Formats: sequence, structure tokens, C-alpha cells
Amino acid sequence: MLACALTLGHVAGTEHSTPTRVVILGTGTPNADPERSGPAVAIIAGDQAYLVDAGPGIVRRAALASRRDSIAALAPDRLRRVFLTHLHSDHTTGLPDLIFGAWVLGRTTPLEVYGPPGSLRMTALLEQAYSEDIETRLHGGEPSNKSGFAVNAHDVAPGIVYRDSNVTVTAFEVAHGTWEHAYGYRFQTRDRTIVVSGDTRPSDAIVRACNGCDVLVHEVYSAERFTTRPPEWQRYHAAFHTSTIELADIASRARPKLLVLYHQLYWGDDDGALLRQVRSRYSGSVVSARDIGVY
Repeated sequence: MLACALTLGHVAGTEHSTPTRVVILGTGTPNADPERSGPAVAIIAGDQAYLVDAGPGIVRRAALASRRDSIAALAPDRLRRVFLTHLHSDHTTGLPDLIFGAWVLGRTTPLEVYGPPGSLRMTALLEQAYSEDIETRLHGGEPSNKSGFAVNAHDVAPGIVYRDSNVTVTAFEVAHGTWEHAYGYRFQTRDRTIVVSGDTRPSDAIVRACNGCDVLVHEVYSAERFTTRPPEWQRYHAAFHTSTIELADIASRARPKLLVLYHQLYWGDDDGALLRQVRSRYSGSVVSARDIGVY
């Protein structure tokens, strides 16, 4: 069943021999690029996966990473928790698959969903929308477990939103245009600090959350191609997103050991062009992610 109470101290795996990894499951945007699934990031700590956002294709990308890179925590039946940055459709249309697809593929525990206000309502409506599917799979003759379809949804406020033996997760507000609530997340594990920006225009909150972090995963658009966009789209992107040049300034102040570009808007540029623009004003280590990149 659905729940709204915040729960800390979940029991998770305690395998501490493998370093924490960041897996970029999807780098896409609303643009329908067949090479890039929707935005989704996985933090692998201990033997557990901690997902950020649920863009389209998330379960299949996780399955690919599980097989290709032998990351057992990303097997569909082990996708147990997700942290939503905001409720834009490109960040959440994979959520029904994460709820119900992973159940069909063997998950027996409820999915834990943490996100800004509205997350609880969204998951409750999804449960209603798929009620016939749930009923048929439970009672229509299909072999199925009776618990993995459930969702424990949590509308959370900025601050520590989750803690277990592997990780402490802190949400912080970012400025994403007219969204009332949009979050970035900071993951503190035993060996690394990882910050995921979510969608945001330039924000000092990113600088404070990172502050020398090991990995900063940050959205970006091409500053050079921005000038070719229609005026109405320039106004939109300036208010909702971060350019390569703006990100270079943020990274210079945030000082991550590694800057990872994702949710890239190219508009005809490529990864090399984005990196060139960032490096023109930032001297630190930076990569432009592809789907299933591991860092």
C-alpha cells in the first residue's frame, strides 16, 4: 500500500569491498534520441542500487548494466528505491515500469519512492491506472508474487531524506524554472560523495552541496547553439537549465574531483563540442556521459 511517512534506517547490504560507483543509466532529454534513454542515475553502494529519476527505458538500461558490467544490484528484481528530482514527464515516465515491470520480473519488496511534494499523489494515481493489470496478475492465473507491486511513496522536504548502512541521502532545493519544488541529491557513502543536480538553472545550492565532492553529475546545454534557438526557447532554457559556460563557473567553485555531464542538449553539437566549451573556463576533470557509463 502507499505511505507518506519518511522512514530512515532501512537495512541494506553491507558489502564494503567494492568502491561506490556511479552508473549513468540514461542521459536523454524529451528529445526522442534512440541512443539515449531518459534521465536516470544509479549510485551503487555496498550491494544496493540507489536510483535518481526514472526516465523512459530505466529498467532495460539497468538490466543491460547488470549483465554487461556484472552489477548485480541493477538486476530488475533488485530495483528497490528511487529518488525523484522533480515531476517533469521525461524524468518520471519510466516510473510505471520501475513499479510494475520490476515486480513482474521478480521484485518481491515494495518500491520506495522519495521525491518532492506530488510524488505520493503521482504514485497513487499510477496504482489506480494499473489496477486491472495488478488484479489480473494477482488473481487471473499468472504466477506472481503478492507484494512486489506495492509502493511506499514519500513526499520529502529538503534535508536528510534517507539513511542506511551504505549511504546518507540529502535533498536540496534547486531552481528549475517555474517548478515550485525541484531537488538535487547528495549521496554520502563510506568512500565517496556524489551530487546529482537534477534539472536546474545555475544554482549556488550545487556549489554548497558539492564543495569538493568526488563526482558532480550535472545537466547541461550547448552555450554556442543556444544563440540559434528561437527567442521563446531561449527564455525557457535560460530559466530552467544550465549552459556549458555557466556550468564551468559552477564547477570551478564547487571543485568536484570529476564533473559528469548528463541530460545534454546538443542542438547539433556533440560531446566534443560540449567538453570544449566547458574546458574553455574550467580546468578540472570532466566527461560527457553516454548511457551505461560507469564512473
